[in-house]
Amino acid sequence: MSRAVLQVFENYQASRTTFVQTVAELAHRPQNIEALQNAGVMALLRPLLLDTVPSIQQSAALALGRLANYSEALAEAVVMNEVLPQLVYSLAEQNRFYKKTAAFVLKAVAKHSPELALSVVEAGSLDALVGCLSEFEPSVKEAAAWALGYIAKHTPELAQSVVDAGAVPQLVLCLQEPELTLKRIAASTLSEICKHSPELAQIVVDAGSVPYLAPMIAHPDGKLKRQVCSCLSQIAKHSVDLAEVVVEAEIFPKIFQCLKDPDGIVRRNAATAIREIAKHTPELAQLIVNAGGHGQVIEYISSARGASRLPGIMTLGYIAAFSETLALAIIVHQGIMPLKDALVNEQEDHIKAAAAWSLGQIGRHTPDHAKALAQMDVFRRLIEVYRNPESSSDLKTKAQRALKSVLQKCTHLAALEPLLMDCPEKIIKYVVHQFAKVLPNQPAARKSFVQSRGLEKIQELKSDDKNSKLQEYISTINSCYPPEIVQYYSPNYSETLLAKLDNFQN
Repeated sequence: MSRAVLQVFENYQASRTTFVQTVAELAHRPQNIEALQNAGVMALLRPLLLDTVPSIQQSAALALGRLANYSEALAEAVVMNEVLPQLVYSLAEQNRFYKKTAAFVLKAVAKHSPELALSVVEAGSLDALVGCLSEFEPSVKEAAAWALGYIAKHTPELAQSVVDAGAVPQLVLCLQEPELTLKRIAASTLSEICKHSPELAQIVVDAGSVPYLAPMIAHPDGKLKRQVCSCLSQIAKHSVDLAEVVVEAEIFPKIFQCLKDPDGIVRRNAATAIREIAKHTPELAQLIVNAGGHGQVIEYISSARGASRLPGIMTLGYIAAFSETLALAIIVHQGIMPLKDALVNEQEDHIKAAAAWSLGQIGRHTPDHAKALAQMDVFRRLIEVYRNPESSSDLKTKAQRALKSVLQKCTHLAALEPLLMDCPEKIIKYVVHQFAKVLPNQPAARKSFVQSRGLEKIQELKSDDKNSKLQEYISTINSCYPPEIVQYYSPNYSETLLAKLDNFQN
């Protein structure tokens, strides 16, 4: 008789096992999710989290995690069904396999939005997840670190709550573990914490993370290098002091090699890290140039395309902005050509705008810098972008500012003369101003200006507004020539002569 009773329980257990395992398998495929939800799977899985059989608990949690991972609505359903407190309790009590699965569910819920991540925190998960970071089993540490990263990424407040739970020292220890996957996830989570504020980045630095992160730049594993470069850039971006901490860990010249890495994300993240260092001070920019970094960045943007090009383009702009010597270093290394290429050939306006800005920073220092841009036909290209009706307002503004700052330094009249013939109204006054500055002091240039029909073009720009800057510049240029020459090139001169002829005949 007792055998018959036991059989009933065994059948019930076998059915539960089959049910949860099948649901977990079905939840792996996106096309099944809606049908599972409509069948009321949440309400059926929840009690199985409290099952007496550990394997059933684990499969139920895995199924819930896969459902929550699929969409924000399903993640909210997991929260509404009050599954989180049970999972958090299990994190502290159960075996390592269940802990890994429970952490996966928390990650799957937290990833969708700050509100869902807050629900995970309010369920008391942080202490349990941080506790999992000191587990012996690497896969449990990985799952916990990943969940903490997805919580921290959303807002400074959530990242602060992860820090307050004591996660950072444990994550730094995880960086030192031999398992590659654990190193990657620990670096990624530290990066998510650092990105929000200087204070959070300082906490990560104070925990001794940088001396462990910096050597990994040279690690053979591409996915690890992605996270390490990202974390270092998130530290360096906030302040000079934090950038100096990163530089002092001897990342130069190792990080420049990452710009040639086979992995595109490694290349982009390395370029971003270099940009975040270069932007702060002339001294940091000079360090990059001294280590040959500007040449490597120029090489990188010559081969990169699209969004990956942006950090390299901005790096050159930041370096060039600090001094004429640094800008000259970029000119000498043929840095203008790839920037011009980005300005002309990139599809996205914000990348074109960055190229225009960087070209402006290179050319604005001295006449020689401006001449380097003029000889590469950059002025005409900037004008084309400025004129294009499809260009964004930001791109037009950047192009105009670049033209203004470089034209004000340009004394290479041969490059300026063609601009007179075909130039937008807002830009032409900068060109005319340069002639007004140079022609009074260069007699030889005056003849050339007449022969190139520049003087004739200037007369066409005359207007009745005597107070405008442009008319003032035109008067200055005209004063360099005899009145009859100016009169000869005036638009109505032929009519004036004909009128004289009529008067003469009368």
